[in-house]
Amino acid sequence: MDSAIANRQHIDQLPRIAHKPENLETLFDASSFRKRLYQEIDSAHHRIYIVALYLQDDEAGRGILTALYEAKQRNPILDIKVFVDWHRAQRGLIGASQSDGNAALYREYAEKYQHPIEVLGVPVRNREVFGVLHLKGFIIDDTVIYSGASLNDVYLAQHDRYRYDRYHVIKNSKLANSMAQFITETLVESDAVNCLNQAVRPDTKSLKSAIKDLRVELQQASYHYTSEVIAADEVGLTPLIGLGKRRNQLNQDICTLIASAQNTLTVCTPYFNFPRSVSKEVIKALKRGVKVTIVVGDKTANDFYIPPSEPFKTIAGLPYLYEVNLRNFAKSNEAAIASRQLAIHLWKHDNNSFHLKGIWVDDQYMLITGNNLNPRAWKLDLENAILIHDKNQLLAQQTQQEIDCILTHTILIGSYKQIEKIDSYPIKVNKLIKRIRRVKADHILNQIL
Repeated sequence: MDSAIANRQHIDQLPRIAHKPENLETLFDASSFRKRLYQEIDSAHHRIYIVALYLQDDEAGRGILTALYEAKQRNPILDIKVFVDWHRAQRGLIGASQSDGNAALYREYAEKYQHPIEVLGVPVRNREVFGVLHLKGFIIDDTVIYSGASLNDVYLAQHDRYRYDRYHVIKNSKLANSMAQFITETLVESDAVNCLNQAVRPDTKSLKSAIKDLRVELQQASYHYTSEVIAADEVGLTPLIGLGKRRNQLNQDICTLIASAQNTLTVCTPYFNFPRSVSKEVIKALKRGVKVTIVVGDKTANDFYIPPSEPFKTIAGLPYLYEVNLRNFAKSNEAAIASRQLAIHLWKHDNNSFHLKGIWVDDQYMLITGNNLNPRAWKLDLENAILIHDKNQLLAQQTQQEIDCILTHTILIGSYKQIEKIDSYPIKVNKLIKRIRRVKADHILNQIL
C-alpha cells in the first residue's frame, strides 16, 4: 500500500485547472450528445474546433458539416476548423471499393458555400496502420465537448443503431484555451497538415519529411496552462497528451493513476488488449487488495464484428482475438473472480456497439479519454485525456449515475468458463485464429490493432 500512497502523491502534484463542478455535465447517451453538439454549434460566437478521427460521408456527417457551414455563413468571422486523420479521410471503408473517401464530401461542401471552412488532414505517420490522429475534444467558444466518438451515423445514433461512448460537456475557458492553443500552434502551423477541401492535394510521399518533423514535435507536446490552487468547492482538471512509446506523459500518468488505487479501480475499454504496463498495474492492484471492475464490450458489440450469417472477412476475426485475450485474463485471475474482488462485465445491447473507455479510482479521480488502453494507443496513435481530481466527491452523484448507466446492459462474468472457447467459434474464425497462432503473428497483431 506504500507504493499506492507514493503514486497518489504524484497524481496530486500534477498541475490542475480549477473548475466549478456545476460546469461539468455528463450526457448519458449518443442522442443527447448529437443534440447538444448541434446546440453548441448553433450558438457559437468565436470559434469551433472539431477534432475527430473522421467525419463520415453519411447522414450524420453531412448534418454536422451543414451545421458548421451554416454557422459560418451567418457569422463569417467565426473561426471554424475541422481536424481529421489525413489517411482515413482519403480512403473508403475497410473492405469497400477504392474511393476518394470523405475528402470528396469536404470538396463538395467547399464548392457549395460562399464562406469556406477548413477541413484539415493530420498525418501522424506516413501510413495509417502505424499511427492515426486519435485526439479528442470539440472546442466551441469556452466549452469543451469531450467524447471518444467520431462523427457518423452510428456514433450519433442517427437511425436505429448507436455506438456507445462517454460524453462530457466542460465549460472552462482555461481548459478550452489550452487545448485550442495546442491545435493552432502545433497542428495548424505544421507543413504536414493540409487542407482536404482542395481537389489537388499533396501526396503523402511528398510530405514524408514534414510528417517526421510533426511526429517529433508531437512526441514532445504538452498542454500549456497555469496550475491553480483548487478550492474546497472546486474540482481539478489536468489535460494530458501523448504520442509514442518513449517519454509518453499520458501513458505514464495512466499507469501511475492505476498504481495509486487503494480501494477501488474501474476500467472501461472496448477492446480487451491491455498494454503490458497497464496489465501489470491491474494485477498489482489486485494483489494489494483493490476491488477491480473491468467493463468491456462483448465480441458481438465490437465495431468489427460480422455475424456468422454474413460473408466472412478477415477483419471479422478481431473481436474473437480480443475475446481470447479476455478469457486468458479471466482464467489466470479466476480466484479473484470467485472471491468477487475482480468483476468483469460484458456489455451487449441488441445490435449496438461499445466504444467506451475510462478509468475511475477510489471515488476521487476520473479519467475521460479516447485512449483504448491497448498497445496501439500506447505506441502509435496521438492520444489525449482529461484527468478530473475530485477530492471532495463533488461529482459523486453524477459519476455514479454514469457508471450505473454503463453497467445497465452488462452481464457479470462468474467464471472464465462463461467466455467462449476457440473451439466453439465459427469454422472460418477458428481456422484464422489457429493460423495466426501457428505463425506466431498474434503478438504482432495485438500491437497494431
